[in-house]
Amino acid sequence: MKIRLAAALTASALSLPLFAADSYTVDPRHTFPSFEVLHLGFSTQRGRFNKTGGKIVLDRAAGTGSVDIVIDAASVSTGEPKLEEHLRSEDFLHVQQHPTITFKSTKLNFDGDKLVSVEGELTIRGVTRPTTLTVTNFRCGPHPMNKQEMCGADATTIIKRSDFGVKYAIPAVADEVKLEINVEAFKS
Repeated sequence: MKIRLAAALTASALSLPLFAADSYTVDPRHTFPSFEVLHLGFSTQRGRFNKTGGKIVLDRAAGTGSVDIVIDAASVSTGEPKLEEHLRSEDFLHVQQHPTITFKSTKLNFDGDKLVSVEGELTIRGVTRPTTLTVTNFRCGPHPMNKQEMCGADATTIIKRSDFGVKYAIPAVADEVKLEINVEAFKS
């Protein structure tokens, strides 16, 4: 009886995956989502968000995980205070009523153990739309200074701001906006 129990426990232990999912916490000091939009057809205007948080779960061996990013919409930064004030208004982000922008994944796509895209739902101004982020850079490993395990990625997509109810000044300010989320996260 004891031999059968020991054999059963050994067999079940061997059937467990060798790797489990790892949890990571977004590093707000090195994660700054940004945007680009064509202004009057003359130049590309850029901005970023200075406060971002979130959680990432990765199981690279199984090719699964989740991404949950929360951006403080009021932290929008362009280098021009009057423009930032306007971007926070009802014309654009309406931060008083919608203080956060979120991205929640529904599926992570891997090529081997390399993350190549993240499908999910982007919410801006309370409007949620399916969005796919293309991952152009992805790396996990020990931080070179503190040796703590971390992952980093650059992910990008193009959205139409009108799909999220942001229609002010179209077409003078383009409807298409390039979003980029550059993220670093430490293993929790």
